[in-house]
Amino acid sequence: MNGVTVIKHPLVQHKLTIMRCKETSTGSFRRLLREISTLLCYEVTRDLELTMKTIETPLETIESPVLEGKKLVFASILRAGNGLLEGMLDLVPSARVSHVGVYRDHETLKPVEYYFKAPEDIAERLVIVVDPMLATGNSSIAAVDKLKERGAKNLRFLCLLAAPEGIENFRAAHPDVPVYTASIDSHLNEKGYIVPGLGDAGDRMYGTK
Repeated sequence: MNGVTVIKHPLVQHKLTIMRCKETSTGSFRRLLREISTLLCYEVTRDLELTMKTIETPLETIESPVLEGKKLVFASILRAGNGLLEGMLDLVPSARVSHVGVYRDHETLKPVEYYFKAPEDIAERLVIVVDPMLATGNSSIAAVDKLKERGAKNLRFLCLLAAPEGIENFRAAHPDVPVYTASIDSHLNEKGYIVPGLGDAGDRMYGTK
């Protein structure tokens, strides 16, 4: 699919398979989500621009690469997005964090916003929006809408699983925002869940169901 990158690293696919299994415990699911998010973060930041900096090693002075410009913003769509956020911050601890509180009404499948907080200089930073699931796409679209309203211009969306319907809706609303995912699953069921999927990521991560 245009504008969509599927991350097929063997470790990503192996961990995702274990997470899909319904017998996987809450603790194991949470640990695996943190581990896999670090691997996904590695891929979504693969093409960040570098500049050269003069440093002194114990032996001599050299020119060595560092990230160019201001650091990243990780924008977590609450609550399940925090599962990806933690592992990504392990890899990039200097990143700024934005929280977007959006939940899906299970009757209408429409997004309901309840919280938003972001760095003031978000327009000057690359924003990586994270949520484990891109199902209908409605919550993700609403989150990116809000981030753009606050000035974000350079965005990427990272998820664990995506449904074709969600990708189509998201890309139609935000064709300028590339999508990174570990898997494009078959379809959505009548309740808007990804099939085969892994269930509700938030419930499985926090043991609330």
